[in-house]
Amino acid sequence: MATINDVAQAARVSAAAVSRVLNKDDRISVSPEVRARIFQAAHTLGYVSPRQRRAAQHKTHLTIGVADWRIIRPDRPNVRLSSLSCLVQMMTDQYEVAFVRLTFGQPQTVDGVIAFGVFSAAELDFLRTLSFAIVFVNSDQHNYEFDQVQVDFDRGLEEMAAYLLDQKRYTGIGYIGGVYDGKNGKIGLHRVAGLRRVLERRGIYDPRTFHLGEISRDSGYELAKKAARENALAEAMLLGSDQVAEGALEAFRERGFRVPKDVAVIIYQDLQTLESKWPTGTCIEMFPDYVWENALELLFSRIHQRRVQAVTVTVPTRIKIGDTA
Repeated sequence: MATINDVAQAARVSAAAVSRVLNKDDRISVSPEVRARIFQAAHTLGYVSPRQRRAAQHKTHLTIGVADWRIIRPDRPNVRLSSLSCLVQMMTDQYEVAFVRLTFGQPQTVDGVIAFGVFSAAELDFLRTLSFAIVFVNSDQHNYEFDQVQVDFDRGLEEMAAYLLDQKRYTGIGYIGGVYDGKNGKIGLHRVAGLRRVLERRGIYDPRTFHLGEISRDSGYELAKKAARENALAEAMLLGSDQVAEGALEAFRERGFRVPKDVAVIIYQDLQTLESKWPTGTCIEMFPDYVWENALELLFSRIHQRRVQAVTVTVPTRIKIGDTA
């Protein structure tokens, strides 16, 4: 059985810090990163503090359905779900939550739903049959029926363009990314369309430097290799996801391209990214934990208080300056 010292060692902090963080002592001053590291270590090791054991006797058990078929291919796992119970522990002692991935048309018994993306009328009707408590993330619902969390994609893209074009004086920005065209719609078009709008407003959009394939490492590799061979790279390239970035960066290394001297790279980190493989790279961050936290807070208040007034929360994206651009 894990001890508090085991958690302290795994989280690289003192046992006293572990105790105070897990016991929700507001007087301790630690960064959000350290706090998350402590909860993640405790969750991984299966350590439960005495306070958590007492609180567990009074927790409300909820099952939350996650409708993600509009943003993640059905044959790919949602890597975020395995870490969400830890996030709930950080947020509240009131609920113990199990997360289940939903499939369109297949009924599930759930207490609430978090739905990602833009849904058809038939899909909306299906979600309504599952629960009265639904939170939409990045949807196009122009009504006050549902709670919503909206990510301001353009904010991060505009910040990126200002940094690369105005401050760093790169002459252009291109794109390597993927699009999945499935029976429930297309995934991956939003970010490439957003970048195109930003560049068109500046009068520098060049379609020759935009390269679209599949959302995969292999596709990123082939697209980057072909773009390099055909001299179809802009001075700065936005890579549409971590998967695509892995392949594209390998292709650049094989060609002998130095990042950022020969080609600047920015990585678009999406909602399902669990942990970046390029922590020092320049990226557009979507604050995935903050998106999930706001969605869960809205859902909890709907379920517990049966609130009827819809609420919309806007979460910005931003550029994080690193060593790749």
